[in-house]
Amino acid sequence: MDVINALVAITNYVIIPATAYGAQLALGALGVTLVYSILRFSNFAQGDTMAFGTGVVILITWGFQAMGISFGPLPTALLALPFGIVITAALLLGTDRVVYRYYRVTRASPVVMVMVSVGVMFVMNALTRFLIGVDQINFDDGARFVINARQWREMTGLSEPLTLRSTQLITVITALIVMVALFWFLNRTRTGKSMRAFSDNEDLALLSGIDPQRVVTVTWIITGALATIAGTLYGLDKSFKAFTYFQILLPIFASAVVGGIGSPVGAVVGGFIISFSEVGLTYAWKKVATYLIPGWEPEGLVQLLSTDYKYAVSFTILILVLIFRPTGLFRGKVV
Repeated sequence: MDVINALVAITNYVIIPATAYGAQLALGALGVTLVYSILRFSNFAQGDTMAFGTGVVILITWGFQAMGISFGPLPTALLALPFGIVITAALLLGTDRVVYRYYRVTRASPVVMVMVSVGVMFVMNALTRFLIGVDQINFDDGARFVINARQWREMTGLSEPLTLRSTQLITVITALIVMVALFWFLNRTRTGKSMRAFSDNEDLALLSGIDPQRVVTVTWIITGALATIAGTLYGLDKSFKAFTYFQILLPIFASAVVGGIGSPVGAVVGGFIISFSEVGLTYAWKKVATYLIPGWEPEGLVQLLSTDYKYAVSFTILILVLIFRPTGLFRGKVV
């Protein structure tokens, strides 16, 4: 029975939260890897694009709530999500036209493009704070739990509780649908194949009659959609605070690089590697150890790292991958 309780504790505190977090990182990393492989620069504005998209979704959610519109047991934010995607994609297309296009036409070096994206990042950060403020915002108005601790104990008779929040389940299901749709689009549609060809060899793609501006436009639209969905799911699961999205830029980039930047499959796998590493290394294993070793209760928390250092896990993994396998697990492009 103690072994089962230990497995329940691991599921409750490691597997479930890491899976939800990994899905959010995977969606963010997909946006980074698309921009890198097709537009050929590291988009440091990805985190603040997620923040902006989520801020727009929150504002529209508040509008729906003021009009008495809800989505039943599901968060109203899911109704606002398509509007947030449209507005965020429009912002990215406008930014590309005003800022990025000049450097792309003049074939500026990737380093210059990175610096430009850093400037865009600060502008988006300021814009988001102006629109939504700097306070922490909880905007999940749906049913809180799919399974709560009391229901679990009544069903199983186990002493160790297990909870599954609705936002965690929504995150995993939504992310799965988005990933399947994206892979289908890239592999089955004419536009998706054009994007892949443009990524593999830009000059040859142009000679084949592929419209580069169409490829760029579709890339930014998809990036805006991925950023808004990832940011909204993250905000529903944890809460929204503009600065938090600046912080998760590191694990998002680490996810893309670990999997192999430029590889969509690598971005997804990298997201889960980073999430399970962060959660597993910062979880206090005292309760699990007590279950597994009868008669022994550790004095400390049996925690390898404090939660304050969770981003250090991403940074360490990122550095190790860049040193020993710069193309990542799925042999993406060298950073």
